[in-house]
Amino acid sequence: MKKPIIEFENFGFQYRAQAAPTLQDINLTLYEGETVLIVGPSGSGKSTLAHCINGLVPFFYPGTMTGSLRIQGKEQRSLSIFQLSELVGTVLQDPDGQFVGLTVAEDIAFKLENKNVPQAEMIGKVAAAAEAVDILAQLRSSPHELSGGQKQRTTLGGVLVDDVGILLFDEPLANLDPRTGKSAIELIERIGSRPDKTVIVIEHRLEDVLHGRVDRIVVMHEGRIRADLTPGELLSSDLLAETGIREPLYITALKYAGCRITPDGRPEHIDSVRLDDGVIGKLKSWYESQDREEIPEEREAVLELEQVDFGYDADRLILRDVSLRIGQGEMVSIVGKNGAGKSTLSKLICGFHHPGRGRILFRGRDMRGDTIKERSRHIGYVMQNPNQMISKGTVFEETAFGLQVRGVSGEELKERVFAALRICGLYEFRNWPISALSFGQKKRVTIASILVMKPDVLILDEPTAGQDYRHYNEMMEFLLELNRGGITVIMITHDMHLMMEYAHRTIVLADGRKIADDRPAAILTDPAVVATANLKETSVYELARRAGVGEPKEFVRRFIAYDRRIRAR
Repeated sequence: MKKPIIEFENFGFQYRAQAAPTLQDINLTLYEGETVLIVGPSGSGKSTLAHCINGLVPFFYPGTMTGSLRIQGKEQRSLSIFQLSELVGTVLQDPDGQFVGLTVAEDIAFKLENKNVPQAEMIGKVAAAAEAVDILAQLRSSPHELSGGQKQRTTLGGVLVDDVGILLFDEPLANLDPRTGKSAIELIERIGSRPDKTVIVIEHRLEDVLHGRVDRIVVMHEGRIRADLTPGELLSSDLLAETGIREPLYITALKYAGCRITPDGRPEHIDSVRLDDGVIGKLKSWYESQDREEIPEEREAVLELEQVDFGYDADRLILRDVSLRIGQGEMVSIVGKNGAGKSTLSKLICGFHHPGRGRILFRGRDMRGDTIKERSRHIGYVMQNPNQMISKGTVFEETAFGLQVRGVSGEELKERVFAALRICGLYEFRNWPISALSFGQKKRVTIASILVMKPDVLILDEPTAGQDYRHYNEMMEFLLELNRGGITVIMITHDMHLMMEYAHRTIVLADGRKIADDRPAAILTDPAVVATANLKETSVYELARRAGVGEPKEFVRRFIAYDRRIRAR
């Protein structure tokens, strides 16, 4: 019989500053050796549930708990935050909020130092943990100098270095490129395969997590547990659509073809889903009924880079000989592995840095002499980490700040701010303090603060990171409307779904160079580009390959075209 590790009984929690409980009637038992995925839309209570497990509730987020929560047989209320840290290791979705060391090595070693582990033993354990998360080469670097993915791996190493029984991962894939995310899930799976480890993962990217073994999926909705099912049972139900969670793309493709999804069909993974003659026949009929993807016409250039080099040090270039062209009204994605130079490229365009060689042109004019303020009249930039952008106390104040600087006031200011907040799903939080928001909500605040300015070119660094599917769709549909109105949108992203669904064109960077510039379907079906840039072949491609239906590349193109038509209705 499995040993209960975490037990919620009639549990509830209400934050001190809120009028209603965030969690209600939680009855849930997690067992030793299990890997459990917790999903749900933003505001569903899944992060609060995690905070109750690791002690951030009530030690950091005060409030009132009701019912019972036992961790390894002990009431959570009776344990100190230190005692809870001995039982639960946590990787937060915001890595910057978890760093304590001046170097990566110091950060990973922090827990060992608190336990007075001898230095000789500590060095070996830190090196082993760093190697496991592919951060060994950065041990002497400052955590704050790292890319988003490297930061996430550093925090993961800090958890792995200590032998705790419960491992809690809060959005572990949020800042990782697709292949590194895949490796992270494989690493989590290896950890979870040990019978003495209980792994809890909170993540929006359902398909990516299902790359590894998941025993159960708990669906949260409006502060309650809506379902507790196996992956196959959940994918065969309508719960994902009802609760606003994205289903895996191969499931979408099967549904488009008229296939019925059942647990017996083993739908939990693209490699396990059963493709009998009936399923293959439906996929073939759907494929043959679809038109080929249309090739878009070339547009007048709004932004151009000509042979740009850049390096923070003269002898170490981050970008090398990068030339690219963005057309007026295009929606372009820029993708590539962590550290490839994607964010650096956007900072050059905005004027935060200046190229060592080459030119950056806006509508044919060299911007070399323009200040950051002058460029901001045409180019809006939303950074990857919202904490690096926010300067005001409330949601309204932060969103209105840029307009106030430009002299907008009165009813016009209020109307434009409210409109942006509604689109970003934040209107009901307009008077909230920023400090009370989740990482994903902060991200939406920063996007709203730029959207309200109506720039000609909008650059978004990981716009959907930490967003649930409903807010993802609202945000991207709003960006699509802006794009249709003539605004050029550039998205730096690890989200292959976003790239497939919305981008007209994809530019791929690897090791500081541009290695590809093509339609999304062509990028995701080119094995060399996928491997070099740490991307991941879409599961739709794998579905077509396994089923032997048509040319897999063309199957992906037709899927993308059909999916866009469906969403446009």
